[in-house]
Amino acid sequence: MKLVILDRDGVVNYDSAQFIKSPEEWKPIPGSLEAIARLNQAGYRVVIATNQSGIGRGLFDMATLNAIHEKMIRELGHVGGRVDAIFFCPHAAQSDCTCRKPKTGMFEEIGQRFNATLAEAPAIGDSLRDLEAAAKVGARPMLVLTGKGEKTLHAGGLPEGTEVFNNLADAAKALIAREE
Repeated sequence: MKLVILDRDGVVNYDSAQFIKSPEEWKPIPGSLEAIARLNQAGYRVVIATNQSGIGRGLFDMATLNAIHEKMIRELGHVGGRVDAIFFCPHAAQSDCTCRKPKTGMFEEIGQRFNATLAEAPAIGDSLRDLEAAAKVGARPMLVLTGKGEKTLHAGGLPEGTEVFNNLADAAKALIAREE
């Protein structure tokens, strides 16, 4: 099975320092939805793994998070794309849970749910914690320069072997080209 793991905010949609707290605030980065559709067409199962500490901080509730994801799924459908699952950590950073990236709980759950090894599975994110979680489970860390990506790149300390792309569309193009 070909599996690709994507962070949400800053990779699929624009990020906000104030969190994405409503469906109205969720806006896709140009080309990201089409990139997911291309990955689907190339046989990839696309999974989202996203920290959503706004829930733990009381900034929005589960119904709102579900509405945001419903909007994303609906807009993906308009371009022929889909996500196979959405995994999220609702906890605030101080909760010390095992699912919040850079910890690996979400990634391990993805592997179990899909009965898949994550070794070399592409994991695309815009922050160091996305890349660290990927590297810890043996996945292939891929940084996009959208969202916090530029800042992450300039801060340095990326896991060994991290690939860097302008955006999700370029990362998807590279993944698909490797198979041809």
